[in-house]
Amino acid sequence: MRSEYERILHRARTVYVVYVTLVAVRKSRGKKVLNEILGEDFKGVIVCDGWKSYPNFTSRIQRCWAHLLREAKHLAERIDEARPLSQTLHELYQRINMSPEDRPPPDDVENLVEETKNILEKWARMPYKTAEVRRFAVKIRNGIDRWFSFLTTPGVEPTNNRAERALREHVVQRKIIGTLRNQKGTFIHETVTTVLATWKQQGLDPSKMLPTTISLKWQNS
Repeated sequence: MRSEYERILHRARTVYVVYVTLVAVRKSRGKKVLNEILGEDFKGVIVCDGWKSYPNFTSRIQRCWAHLLREAKHLAERIDEARPLSQTLHELYQRINMSPEDRPPPDDVENLVEETKNILEKWARMPYKTAEVRRFAVKIRNGIDRWFSFLTTPGVEPTNNRAERALREHVVQRKIIGTLRNQKGTFIHETVTTVLATWKQQGLDPSKMLPTTISLKWQNS
């Protein structure tokens, strides 16, 4: 149990993050798009699924635990030998998924990461009989150094749920709105939805921010 003094020191070291949503509609999920949007000198951490374009772009990655746990649960519901693995993964995630203010000091975090990584690798190297479970275990091993970036990098989350929630609306709209089929309509959609989503994430009222922003734009034009 931490003393109140230790909690105050920890909060003093906490990095506060301002979330911003950038909407970019492209036909590809390839590395070329990552270079266009993030730039070749990108120094941040990408929270993502296992899509190959991301590790081809950067080694600074946090693999999504939500994707991992969903797949583990799906396997466990159909294959008996996947059940202990799924249970272990869920228990590990419950152990390491803590709020920033409850996170231990850096030295203890490193020990926690090393310990958890060893457990994860042990289970991923079990001699599973089912081909589906073996493929899933390989997926775990291939990302073994990328499941814990959120513990060591302030502001990084263990899942990409935030991005998927922001993305869902645009995926639906792209399927039903014809204007996204031309460059001008796509640009307008990207611009408007970017500012609306960002204001919402930052707790600002879009109905107030929009007229204020337009007024400032007219004044400066």
